[in-house]
Amino acid sequence: MLLVANAATAGGLGDAAELEHARANARAGGPIGERDAELLERYGCLSGTNSDFCRQLEKKQAAKSYRKRPKKK
Repeated sequence: MLLVANAATAGGLGDAAELEHARANARAGGPIGERDAELLERYGCLSGTNSDFCRQLEKKQAAKSYRKRPKKK
């Protein structure tokens, strides 16, 4: 069986690998560069990742999704 990788497939695998690399850096203590931070902000950290960056990101996302309920009269 012959596998041929074209530019589209290789690019997709590269992006996935880059995201996993960013998540591994977060598990090791935090994003190393701007690209890591960008990927983590876009796709999120893995649950249970114990880094300051991921905890701050989680709080930011929770505040974004929080909706105020109208007060009952």
